[in-house]
Amino acid sequence: MKVVIADDEPLARERLRLLLAEIGGIELAAEAGDGREALHACAEHAPDVVLLDIAMPGIDGLEAARHLAAFEPRPAIVFCTAYDAHALSAFDADAVDYLVKPVRLERLQAALERARTYTLGRTRDAAPDTADAPGQRRTHLCARLRGSLRLIPLDDVHYLQADEKYVVVHHARGEDLIEESLRSLEEEFGDRFLRIHRNCLVSRHEILELRRGADGHVHAVLRHGDRPLEVSRRCVAGLKDTVRHL
Repeated sequence: MKVVIADDEPLARERLRLLLAEIGGIELAAEAGDGREALHACAEHAPDVVLLDIAMPGIDGLEAARHLAAFEPRPAIVFCTAYDAHALSAFDADAVDYLVKPVRLERLQAALERARTYTLGRTRDAAPDTADAPGQRRTHLCARLRGSLRLIPLDDVHYLQADEKYVVVHHARGEDLIEESLRSLEEEFGDRFLRIHRNCLVSRHEILELRRGADGHVHAVLRHGDRPLEVSRRCVAGLKDTVRHL
């Protein structure tokens, strides 16, 4: 069984490493000090299990688990934390187990058995929808790049445009494809993005004005866009009212 440990405390990682050595039959693929490193490690090594701390700087364990839900195959998540108050949120994130520090050997063994059962029964198309899970609002989008990944801060996103089964994320550093639907993104981030067309969501803070062209079509002028984006007829009225109050 291939395992990744993610914890911002070196002593906590060392304890887990020693316990795994006692259990045997475990390949420690990588260690990570925060959620961002954990995601990169999982993209590179495709572990069966991630032992994931919750309270970490930057991308915490709960947000990392949300991104891992989209990985194929999805690793089993075992949360390891000093605070049992996070238990409900952890299981909402579809964790297979929840360990309170200091982690005991017998509890870790039991968690790994749960994880083994999960990995034997998982299917590639069975990733859960955790968009509405409490306490798990994402701060980044995750683009997979040939065995690696790029984490895109939502604050850097200018607009999202559907392209067949992908969504193109236009952001401050360029463009990336993500394997999510525009509809699910709108449901999760409706307070942040405005729909201007059936295939396009624009960051509220990016819209400078709506401009009607000589052909009668309305376009949205963006703060950072290199060209105005067409607004569909059905979106014009509601968008005008929203833009008026931005």
